[in-house]
Amino acid sequence: MTSLSQTLATLALATAAGAVQACASCGCTLSSDWESQGFTNQPGLKVDLRYDYLNQNELRHGSGRISAADASQRTTSQGQPQEVEKYTRNNYLTLGLDYAFNADWGINVQLPYIDRSHQTLGTNSNGSAPAGGAYDSKTSSLGDVKVIGRYQGFTPQHNVGILFGLKLPTGNYTKTGISTDPTNPGDGAPIDRGLQPGTGTTDAILGAYFFDSLSRNWDYFAQAMVQTALNSKDDYRPGTGYNLNVGVRYMGYAAAMPQLQLNTRYVEHDRGASADQTSTGGTLVYLSPGVVVPVTKQASVYGFVQLPVYQYVRGVQLTPRYTLSVGARFAF
Repeated sequence: MTSLSQTLATLALATAAGAVQACASCGCTLSSDWESQGFTNQPGLKVDLRYDYLNQNELRHGSGRISAADASQRTTSQGQPQEVEKYTRNNYLTLGLDYAFNADWGINVQLPYIDRSHQTLGTNSNGSAPAGGAYDSKTSSLGDVKVIGRYQGFTPQHNVGILFGLKLPTGNYTKTGISTDPTNPGDGAPIDRGLQPGTGTTDAILGAYFFDSLSRNWDYFAQAMVQTALNSKDDYRPGTGYNLNVGVRYMGYAAAMPQLQLNTRYVEHDRGASADQTSTGGTLVYLSPGVVVPVTKQASVYGFVQLPVYQYVRGVQLTPRYTLSVGARFAF
């Protein structure tokens, strides 16, 4: 039975590198990969390169869809006109470096590069034409780095573990876009804090996991994790996020390893004067089928698609119809 500690560190860290304000802050990429068999039994370095695609282009209110025209008629909790978002396209390229000191201890570092384009019609819009505060933005830069340690020496089987670490404020949170507001067009429009590559905050990450065999060819795992900001930065504090993941995989084929996960994520709303406290936070449940294909004894490739089975958002937010993850993993 292969160790799952690497995977769960990746699960904790690969949850997309930054929530998006007013664009489904609960709609980030969830965990969608499971360490391939045979890589984590031995100490040493493992490298993972992963690409995630997340296109948030569906407006939702509560658990249902809403048109842009209807969204423009809603108000915030402060009685102000609701901002109407058009889309947020996210491309994440994440380099994961994992080092196992021994069977009990290890550390995982995730370095995300974020390419994100966003368009909003602003407030006082009719749902089709730009209005006050409308802007377009395109950001491409390093996001917030995460460093997570793990310990799984609680049982002789090393199948129960804990995760503990930090998300560091390495990503930029002051980037600007191009205003499309008819009354004030031009460069230098401020981008919503939740859409920045970084949050500006240091976050604590804590988690626990368990894994075992169901039968000769079937394994399963369960993992829970929480990430919460330890401070605020320039009147912005991202909402605390809670993840619960369960999964199974079949190992009866030599050429491929099919897997299936159920990923649940709950996020509280963002806080602070610079945050959208109305249209952030919510609950997402994803069903995530995928496959890992061994290439050599030291390398594998994988691909997963995440399909939403339940979406509930606060206020009006953009959510994705699906999330795509592909990657390659190497052991040294």
